[in-house]
Amino acid sequence: MTTQTDTRRKQASGRMPVIFAAHGAPVLLDDAGWMAELASWAQAMPKPTSILMVSAHWEQRPTTLGATRAVPLLYDFHGFPERYYQTQYPSPGAPDLAARARELLSQKNIAWADDPDRGLDHGAYVPLVAMYPRADVPVLQVSMPGLVPDELFRMGQAFAPLRDEGVLIVGSGFLTHNMRHAFRPGIPSWAREFDAWVADALSHHDVDALKDFRTRAPAAATALPTWEHYAPVLVSAGAVADERPTTTFPITGWWMDGAFTRRSVQFG
Repeated sequence: MTTQTDTRRKQASGRMPVIFAAHGAPVLLDDAGWMAELASWAQAMPKPTSILMVSAHWEQRPTTLGATRAVPLLYDFHGFPERYYQTQYPSPGAPDLAARARELLSQKNIAWADDPDRGLDHGAYVPLVAMYPRADVPVLQVSMPGLVPDELFRMGQAFAPLRDEGVLIVGSGFLTHNMRHAFRPGIPSWAREFDAWVADALSHHDVDALKDFRTRAPAAATALPTWEHYAPVLVSAGAVADERPTTTFPITGWWMDGAFTRRSVQFG
């Protein structure tokens, strides 16, 4: 008898979507509603054969590939309750995906390096705990080579063939990220304006606007005083650059009273 899970596993051999997930912080693990939304999103997609993860919390030049075997998580945060440092996510390593990633980067003349001891950071494992709680999908984390929009987009383009190999390409960050406004009452107008602008640019796959958001978007400097959390969406957008993808927003809303939009994106 074929189960729904079996069907999803078979579907993974077809073209995968590309996503950008708002990843929260370690405290997301206690947010039952948000965790359920992430879980439902994963269940609605074909189950991937492996995951290529680009997190806002790893910026290293040249593009660097993390561990390809099971290593401890990287608890890259401070001052949280002890229970958050006990989180485990023992996903399998992805050496085959790493070999393919090196090949694709080399084909585009993009320099790369290996960091075999670098575990998944919280931008990578926090959403995965919700989306693939069995930790049964091999995961490879890859660094952003810096904050140059064209380079990020080009890296996504290099990885695009992975979509036809059952790989889920995941950018993980936040489309707005301003800690100075956390927990202030009410959603500020700048947050609403930037969120609406980026939703429109993503829906129309306006690549030039997405790259040039600091000049074109309203309230960009307030929405993103630093923009490493936005950067992974450029990698995700690059991975679908050969088509005009259907763009949906599986998760929307606000966190910390509007300092962060929870808007997450699915291309294709």
